[in-house]
Amino acid sequence: MTGRPEPPVSIAALITRARHLSGFTVGELARGAGVDIPKQPRQTKGLVGTLVEWHLGADAKSRAAPDFTTLGVELKTLPLGATGRPRESTFVCSLSLSGGADMTWSTSRVRRKLARVLWVPVEADRGVPLARRRIGRPRLWSPSPAEERALQADWETLIELVSRGDVDQITGHLGHCLQVRPKAADARVRVRARDARGAPFAAPPRGFYLRAAFTARLFPVVGDRTVAPSECRGDGSHQ
Repeated sequence: MTGRPEPPVSIAALITRARHLSGFTVGELARGAGVDIPKQPRQTKGLVGTLVEWHLGADAKSRAAPDFTTLGVELKTLPLGATGRPRESTFVCSLSLSGGADMTWSTSRVRRKLARVLWVPVEADRGVPLARRRIGRPRLWSPSPAEERALQADWETLIELVSRGDVDQITGHLGHCLQVRPKAADARVRVRARDARGAPFAAPPRGFYLRAAFTARLFPVVGDRTVAPSECRGDGSHQ
């Protein structure tokens, strides 16, 4: 990729860029970034998010910080199926299985990552080739008090299991809004965890994910059309 845009200087500038992408296809974004779309579907995982990051000027790269570091805004692309509903859960961040970090909600990575999120919906109908899928209307979101209470309750339930050494009891069925699922490109990957006696053992890496039922509320469907809200919450700016 060459000619990457500079990071936006304000939230208003970020929203303007995100709005400008609405209606463009993934193929057009790829051409603009000088990228070829792989022919093998398994090689395109994460490509759409990477392209949107590139065009919007995200600067966090692989650091444990919001994607737009100076603005404190996390970027999440949301694949929507033919019905206009999210096709999958949304990755938030990795979960430490050692029990030595993120033991309070107020200082947790999950809370920091979800404090302010720019959601960019993307067409993900399996009947539409990836290059022809379109970018939708963005939304800047922060959790409402009720949403944060629900997220915190799920987080505390899951972290309690980690702190007790009951990692193997954590399944994707736990949590109403927030869940924990395995996260690794290779099923053979293992990370350090601790059991109930504090003894270390190797376990598959896991991550926090927002359930699709939760993210579906952000882009409600009316009839056969997904409707983005007319306002961005969190900074008073309008879309």
